[in-house]
Amino acid sequence: MDIDEERVEIFKKHRARLFGIAYRMLGTHAEAEDIVQETYIKWHEAEIEKIENAEAWLVTITTRLSIDRLRKASKTRETYIGPWLPEPLVVSEKPSPEEELELASNLSMAFMFLLERLSPVERAAFLLHDIFDCGYADVARIVGKTETASRQLIHRARERVRTDKTRFEADEKEREKLIKKFAAASVTGDEKTLFELFSDEIVSVSDGGGKVTAARKIIRDKAKLVRALGMFGKKYGESFKNLLYTINGELGVLTFIEGKIYSATTFEFENGKISAIYRVMNPEKLKQITN
Repeated sequence: MDIDEERVEIFKKHRARLFGIAYRMLGTHAEAEDIVQETYIKWHEAEIEKIENAEAWLVTITTRLSIDRLRKASKTRETYIGPWLPEPLVVSEKPSPEEELELASNLSMAFMFLLERLSPVERAAFLLHDIFDCGYADVARIVGKTETASRQLIHRARERVRTDKTRFEADEKEREKLIKKFAAASVTGDEKTLFELFSDEIVSVSDGGGKVTAARKIIRDKAKLVRALGMFGKKYGESFKNLLYTINGELGVLTFIEGKIYSATTFEFENGKISAIYRVMNPEKLKQITN
């Protein structure tokens, strides 16, 4: 095997991990792929015989590129219309080993939404340590901080993304049952069933990006949410097609209208009820999803 073939094989071995870092940092598939490609170019330009640990080098480059990209993206997101949710990550029904690796750690919409509270460096330090199992010394080296400062960053990040909610740890069948009920009720506009499905502390986050009609603020009023979903279902439900599918590693609902993707929805549960809804409706974030 010559040096170029060796470079390719080493990169392929770590590619899924690099994509996983970049996606969790940036929240979009396209930008994550851009970062992975940039890392690949730098890897081909590097003197690999001088690199002691290829994985550490690749992770470092990917993370630093992601931090720089997120700093620029953060300015754009400040003027984003309505709540910002990540681009849904939808893989095949039978994921390849690489796709399984991408989904190996938490990347739910709920988790990704909480990560938006963090600065780019906080986000990187937190993800590297808590999700990708990097030691404090490695995190410090990658983000360019002292080990003490990195520990403080990670601790602060945990505090900022911590939620006091107790997740409803039902089995897959129970979650599927609740989601199926929601999917059916939202199509028919069945307000009674929706009201029964939702927790009293229901939170609904919709991302339309100003490109489609969507709530521009987080809805925390159960009755208001039920009315809105009920009216929409009664008016347009006959043209809906809801498909249960794995979105960001969790069971969710893809909604199609006249064969065209309309939304990707995921959920949180608490005490046998739906406690949160995350719905991506911005067509720019749904381009990769087909019926």
